[in-house]
Amino acid sequence: MLPRDPNILFSLLNTKLRDFYPSLDALCDDLDEDGAELRGLMEKNGFTYDPVKNRFITNEGEKK
Repeated sequence: MLPRDPNILFSLLNTKLRDFYPSLDALCDDLDEDGAELRGLMEKNGFTYDPVKNRFITNEGEKK
């Protein structure tokens, strides 16, 4: 189960995407997470998934 604190989740997801998964869909499939729900939670907290960079970014860019 993934943490629900958005800042911890941001860091964890980006680490997992960088080190282990070629896409958010692959991560969600492997961890049995709902991709739409995860994206919604992250977007609600100011983070957007960039599929080209395969990472979440802040809505203000890559400040975090």
